[in-house]
Amino acid sequence: MPFYMFQARYTAAALKEMVKNPQDREAAARPLIEALGGKLHHLFFCFGSEDIVALIEGPNDEMMAAGALAVGASGAFSSGSTTKLMTAQDAMKAMQKAATASKSYKPVLTS
Repeated sequence: MPFYMFQARYTAAALKEMVKNPQDREAAARPLIEALGGKLHHLFFCFGSEDIVALIEGPNDEMMAAGALAVGASGAFSSGSTTKLMTAQDAMKAMQKAATASKSYKPVLTS
């Protein structure tokens, strides 16, 4: 099954509520992801431009899009993004295909 990295930033109101009433957000996210047929491997809080990063495994892009839409519609996040990940083995397969396909490609040559 494909892997996805979901990154998001909480709204100020959501952060204020978590400080006032600490909550296990991994436990909150897991049932949603499982209801969509996916598996939450990790949910990390982080420093930087995003507040959380989640590593999710799921059957397809539709599952991941549905999850992102559901959490986006909740109003708890001010932004979010999903990155589809590939294993090193899948990347090597892509490199092999690229090597074969590149023989058919004629680049634009500039002087």
